[in-house]
Amino acid sequence: MDNDSKFSPVESLAIIEGMINKAKNNFSDDSLLYLLWGWVVFFCSIIHFILLKLSIVQHPEMVWMLTWVAAIVQIIYLIKQKKKERVKTYADEIISFLWICFGISMFTISFIFARMNTWIIMYPIALLLYGFPTFLTGIIMKFKPLKIGGIICWLLSIGATFIEPVYALLFLAIAMLAAWIIPGYLLKVRFKKQTA
Repeated sequence: MDNDSKFSPVESLAIIEGMINKAKNNFSDDSLLYLLWGWVVFFCSIIHFILLKLSIVQHPEMVWMLTWVAAIVQIIYLIKQKKKERVKTYADEIISFLWICFGISMFTISFIFARMNTWIIMYPIALLLYGFPTFLTGIIMKFKPLKIGGIICWLLSIGATFIEPVYALLFLAIAMLAAWIIPGYLLKVRFKKQTA
């Protein structure tokens, strides 16, 4: 590489900042995914809690089958987004793989706990896992509500060890509000301002 093609430190920083801003714009547009999953998990947590407390159905955990519907909606949405051929930045790639790892981890622990029939510690671990991609995405995107949401998930994870497991379902609902629903709406507002 000759000297003419090298970037100055200022130019390098400008390119990196441009990539981060592009990723912010792309991810703000994907606020639908935060809202989709936030509301589905919130709804399932509350309904599961009510069904357990009222003992009106034999398998209240079946409400979580709604997450499969959400997964199908997400797949359709992502296919449509891919057809729009957005420019994928390095930050986009990191965030995508971060959430793929989260999804695989959640599926794996759900499978393990189902096989071992040890649901008592499922909720604190789920809350712990919710915190990781939320917090790290907030760091990558420089978006404070996601960072705060991730920290709240971790605090709720610890708190869930001090209560009856059934009440941890309410902690899941609170986590969804703090980590995905509120930040999702804030991302949507920010995206509208950026595109206005």
